[in-house]
Amino acid sequence: MQIEMKNIRKSFGSNDVLKDVSLSFTAGHIHALLGENGAGKSTLMNILGGVIQRDEGAIYKDGDQVEFNKPADSQEAGIAFIHQELNLINDLPVYENMFMGREPKKKFGMLDHEKMIEDTQDLFNRMNIDLDPKAMVSDLDSSYKQIVEICRAMSTNASIIIMDEPTTSLTDSEIERVFDMMKTLRNQGVGLIFISHKLKEVKHICDRYAVLRDGELVSQGDVSEVTTDDLARFMVGHDVRTEPLARSRETGEEVLRVENLTYDQQFKDASFSIKAGEVVGFTGLLGDGRSELFQSIFGANGISSGKIFLKGKEVTIDSTMKAINHGIAYLPRNRKENAIISDMDILENSAVATWPKFSRFGVINREIHREQFIKQRDSLNIKMGKWTENITKLSGGNQQKVVLSKWLNTNPEILILDNPTQGVDVGAKEDIYDIILSLADQKIAVIVLSSEAQEIIRVCDRTLVMYHGAIQGELVGEDMTEHQIMTLATGGDVTIEGEGKSLWKQEQ
Repeated sequence: MQIEMKNIRKSFGSNDVLKDVSLSFTAGHIHALLGENGAGKSTLMNILGGVIQRDEGAIYKDGDQVEFNKPADSQEAGIAFIHQELNLINDLPVYENMFMGREPKKKFGMLDHEKMIEDTQDLFNRMNIDLDPKAMVSDLDSSYKQIVEICRAMSTNASIIIMDEPTTSLTDSEIERVFDMMKTLRNQGVGLIFISHKLKEVKHICDRYAVLRDGELVSQGDVSEVTTDDLARFMVGHDVRTEPLARSRETGEEVLRVENLTYDQQFKDASFSIKAGEVVGFTGLLGDGRSELFQSIFGANGISSGKIFLKGKEVTIDSTMKAINHGIAYLPRNRKENAIISDMDILENSAVATWPKFSRFGVINREIHREQFIKQRDSLNIKMGKWTENITKLSGGNQQKVVLSKWLNTNPEILILDNPTQGVDVGAKEDIYDIILSLADQKIAVIVLSSEAQEIIRVCDRTLVMYHGAIQGELVGEDMTEHQIMTLATGGDVTIEGEGKSLWKQEQ
């Protein structure tokens, strides 16, 4: 099957989102669709998926013009859309989610639960997925929710599958499993449209690429003929920096020290200290315990044993409000589930953490919040329309900046950023990196939790690598390499020769 989109135009009010875009997608190939947030990728795919209607242009299937007035029209034509925001129902088991809207029936209209379970298990077996079809979706982590979405699309026997940022929350092994699925589908004649900001993944898995910038098609061709630097340049319109950004700066006093912190099976005997003005990374593989460790330090998780010191004084932090009052801020890893409030506008999202601070007799002072936000909007370079617009109208990168502004309004001395660039484009990443370094220059201790080794290497002064809930070792400066980080993240030891090099390993 071949899908052609010719001369597609779409505007929202005075905003021209798509400007005469023409693209084709062929079964049996993996097509990368690239561009910064706001470039028009999602709008183009929503038109192909029947979610929204184009203003001008035409869509052809195997040479015949087709109309996708609703998602069902696109699905009937053999197109499946895996949205970035997962469409699973947490209160139902996996197998019911797999067949939502197309449930097999027994006589008298009764649902055939046995067949749904059997067919789901058969698909999981073919894809080598170790997952119980009867498990509740609410009990799955985000990576397995993504895998269920992919399998659901595969079960419809679609000829074209649109995958919007499918690997964002997956581990390396899970990503490889998804890539194996994609290769199998390609070999079976299925076409895939792969939307991603991870350019290394694009080079690894995709056959063709197309880049949108400001609603226009600026480049397309074979992936084999371009480099990741080329793709990044096409996306932002200029060369993207790749050199390490961490720089020498004078650090202040110790602001945080942790001694032998342990909680259940999530992390154990964690000990470290951080000074004002440092940028310290914590990395490892997914499930290494770093998020849980800092959730405990922030008062959102428990502590079984160990001590926390702020500026040399032992403290007990058993609530997030206490953490905020102690000058700690935490930007969580899952923006959509834990950071933004999708029913609120931009200003409200930026102010929610300081409502108690700027209120009188329970009445929120919106004028003060507005003044605070204007300062943050300018310093963080937040691209937006009216502050009364819903926050979901912003791109992922600008949503992340609004969340960051919320925590900066609390005037933190310690800022914890959990995967701060997850789901943002290359341009927004550079903005966030510059913000991190600027905050460190202001003597804020910045802690970056990230699974991306290159991110840690580029922005951090040093990094602590975790393995199975324990701090496996520390790397500093030029010793922070992908190889050394991965060695520690998988439980290995590294030996570094030379004076001034820093590596240690906790006694197990």
